[in-house]
Amino acid sequence: MQVRSALVRGGIAVLAAAAAVMVGAPSALADDGAARGRVSENSGTVGYRINLDGGGDYIAKLFDFKLSDGKSLKLYCVQITVGMRTDVDMVERPWNSYPAANSPFKKNSDKINWVLHHGYPGVKLDAIADALGKQGVTVHDGISEREAIAATQAAVWHFSDGVNLNLQKPLAENNPAEANADVAALYSYLTGDQNKGLGAQPKPTLNIASPKGDGKAGSKIGPFEVATSGDITSLTTELPDGVKVTDADGKELKTADVKDGSKLFVDVPAATKPGNGSFSLKATGELDTGRLFVSENYAKQPAQSLIVADSEKTQVAAKATANWTEAGAVPSTPAPTTPGGAPSGGGELANTGVDAAVPFTIGGLLLGGGALMLLLNRRRSRA
Repeated sequence: MQVRSALVRGGIAVLAAAAAVMVGAPSALADDGAARGRVSENSGTVGYRINLDGGGDYIAKLFDFKLSDGKSLKLYCVQITVGMRTDVDMVERPWNSYPAANSPFKKNSDKINWVLHHGYPGVKLDAIADALGKQGVTVHDGISEREAIAATQAAVWHFSDGVNLNLQKPLAENNPAEANADVAALYSYLTGDQNKGLGAQPKPTLNIASPKGDGKAGSKIGPFEVATSGDITSLTTELPDGVKVTDADGKELKTADVKDGSKLFVDVPAATKPGNGSFSLKATGELDTGRLFVSENYAKQPAQSLIVADSEKTQVAAKATANWTEAGAVPSTPAPTTPGGAPSGGGELANTGVDAAVPFTIGGLLLGGGALMLLLNRRRSRA
């Protein structure tokens, strides 16, 4: 009985260890350098309820969005057919990660960016009225905040979802004719011929392209290229003695040396034993207007995608790792390269943390070991 009790306790311990490893995996994988947060419930600024061609009316709203560090953003919706949720995490993603494959968002994202930089709140109300005046459009006692929100959101939806504002009666409720006229005028300006699009997508607050590198002792592993719209406030390392973060010429780098476009290398002396290490960056800056936020687990928890219209400064972090073999040895899994020879695998936002397969491999080994112990002891009992 004592043997059997010990086996039961051992089996439970093995299962618990395996479960702990596997349950702990998602939190490790979550640290990818991307800004994240949630829509603030019952907050934001409402414009007007607007009429769309073909039927349907929707409330235009400038949403309040609370980042994980407590700072706030102002965002518009870019996915009119999906419901808003305040109970899911939204994560900063590149434009090509927009979750609706058939949406016109991707081909029109530069035009949406133009709308955000020429609409409200990117441009103050008086300046919007002046811009319309230069187009020969007279607004009635200026542009109000509600009118500006309604027109800007309608223009965003025009390019993100392929819908059109009903210019004959833009506002769905019994509102003054002057408000209808002002909203129609601003919408027509934001979606008109002057909107040629606004360049490439804005830079992320912080990103390390190709955040995993492989090499051998006696070489510099990299480059790890930094993209940021903010200021680097911290460079920390977890590296063995003698291994350093340097530039291409081998000069050791400090925090003040790292900025947007910097290329970092992990310089491993030839006598270093096989191993690995990492470095981390922190940056403080504003999330640029035009940055996209998507539900973190969109497949299971779809939520209305959002785009930044105005922001405060925030702090984000990203991590890069390097693995090396002994000098002269060939790495067992060399880093894939692009046709130009540069390491590939990096996306718009860094994806750092543990390998997703590791926890499950360890869990499987632990469970297999427990089963083997039970089998051997049963045979001993029969003997």
